Amino acid sequence: MRGIRIGSAFGIPIKLDLTFLLVLPLFAWLIGADVGNLITVLNDVFDATMPVDVLTVGSMPWILGGAAATGLFFCVLLHEFGHSLVAMHYGYHIDSITLWLFGGVARFTEMPENWKQEFTIAVAGPIVSVALGVVSYVAFLLAPGSLPSVQFVLAYLAMTNIVLAVFNMMPGFPMDGGRVLRALLARTRPHARATQIAAEVGKLFAVVLAIVGLFANLFLVALAFFIYIGASSEAQQTVMKAAFQDVTVADIMTPAAELDTVTADTSLTTLSDRMFHERHTGYPVLRQGSLVGMVTLDDTREVRDVERDAYRVEDVMATDVVTIVPEADAMDALSTMQRESVGRLPVVDDAGELVGLVSRTDLMRAFNIIQTRGSAAGMGAGFDRLSNDADFARR
Repeated sequence: MRGIRIGSAFGIPIKLDLTFLLVLPLFAWLIGADVGNLITVLNDVFDATMPVDVLTVGSMPWILGGAAATGLFFCVLLHEFGHSLVAMHYGYHIDSITLWLFGGVARFTEMPENWKQEFTIAVAGPIVSVALGVVSYVAFLLAPGSLPSVQFVLAYLAMTNIVLAVFNMMPGFPMDGGRVLRALLARTRPHARATQIAAEVGKLFAVVLAIVGLFANLFLVALAFFIYIGASSEAQQTVMKAAFQDVTVADIMTPAAELDTVTADTSLTTLSDRMFHERHTGYPVLRQGSLVGMVTLDDTREVRDVERDAYRVEDVMATDVVTIVPEADAMDALSTMQRESVGRLPVVDDAGELVGLVSRTDLMRAFNIIQTRGSAAGMGAGFDRLSNDADFARR
C-alpha cells in the first residue's frame, strides 16, 4: 500500500493513503450530521446529561464531527502502533503504518510464523484500543460539565474504541481476531494449514458481513469485500511460501546461456520484430557482454512507428535495474517483483555478471509443478531441488 509520508515514530514511517483524505471528511460529516442522536445514545450508555440543544446549534455539530473523526483515526494509529511495537520487540521490521479508507494497516516485511508471537502481536492492537477507551472514559468523567463539547468527544472515543476492539477480535482473517484464530490453530497444525482454515473462516465472515451490510450500511459491504480479498491473498502467499521452502532463484531461473538478450545499440524496429517472433515482452540489455539495463514493451510505446529505425534500445531502456542473486529464496524474488512492480528480475552473481533471469511466469510454473508433485511437498514437508527435476529444468 502506497501513501504520502507525514512523519515517523519509533523509526516507523507514518503514511496517509489518498482514500484517507476522502474518508476523514466523510466521517466528520456523518458524525456531525448525527450529533443529536449520538448524544442521546452516549447519555444513555454513560448515564450522562450532555445537553442536546447546546451541542446542535450553529456550526457546533461540524466542529464536533471533525474533532471526533480526527480523534478516532488517531486512536486507530495508536492501535497499529500496538501491533508494531510488539512485533519490533520480537525482532520484526515494520515497513510503515498507513491510514486509509478502512482505518489503519501496519505493513510487516515478514509475518511471524511462531504462534505465540503472532498471538501476542495480534491481541496487542485491541488491547491498546480497550486501554484508549478506558482512558477516554476516565477523562470524560473528569471533564467539567461546563465543557459539554469536550465531554462529547471523549465519550464518543470511549465508546468507539471499545466497539472497534470487539469488532477487530471477530474471526474475519486477516483482521486481528482472524490472526488470533490462526495462531491458536497453528499450535497443533502446520502454519500454512492454519492459514488456510483461518482464511476460509474469514471469507465466510466476510460473506455474512456483506449480507448484513446490504440491510444496514453499504460501508460494511465494502469492508467485507476487502476482508474477503485479504483472506484469499494472504492464504495464497502463505501456501506459496511453504511450497517454495528451500527453493532458490537458481533453481527456477532461465540460465544466461539460454537467455534471449538484446544489445544497447539494437534498433527499436529490430526489438519489436524480436518481441513478436520470440513472444517476449522484456529483455536484459547488454553492452560488451555486461548488463546495462532492461527494456520492455512499455518502454517502446512512446516512440512513433516512423521513428523506430532511428531510436536504439539504449534510448528507451531502464538503467536503474533491480537485480537479485542466484542464492536468494524464490519467495524473495516474488516479493521484490511485487514491491518494485516489475515482471522479471535479472540474476547477477557476486561479480555483477548476468547469470540468468527469473520472471513471474517462472515462479508460477514452479509453484504449479510443486503442487502437482504432491500436497505434502507443497505444504513445506520438503522436496528435491527443482533443478534436479528433468521435466522442469528446461522450458
